[in-house]
Amino acid sequence: MNWTAVAAIMLALAVSIGAFGAHGLQSRLDTYSLGVYEKGVIYHFFHALGMLAVPLLVRAGLISESAGNWTGWLLLAGIVLFSGSLYVLAITGVRTLGAVTPFGGASFIAAWVTLAVCALRSSGR
Repeated sequence: MNWTAVAAIMLALAVSIGAFGAHGLQSRLDTYSLGVYEKGVIYHFFHALGMLAVPLLVRAGLISESAGNWTGWLLLAGIVLFSGSLYVLAITGVRTLGAVTPFGGASFIAAWVTLAVCALRSSGR
């Protein structure tokens, strides 16, 4: 997988989604819903930036390509599940969608733990 391209697309989406929230939803959402939406954007940005770093770590030989792929997929899943569920929750107000959010958070945590474990294993070579 070309994680640099995927990360760039995710970052472009984060900017677009953030701008939509700031300009298109500001007057339509209450303070709570706008905060939920913004939280989704922040996590989207941070983890897309993390995804951008993954190929650099692979190229530098600090983690294996397999570890990079696992980390990339987990970060992507986290963005879709965590941030995506927050976007939908904020816009629709359907609270049952909040049940998906923890799976995204778990994906984020799994991505960072995978990266840490693989980096530690790699440094022992």
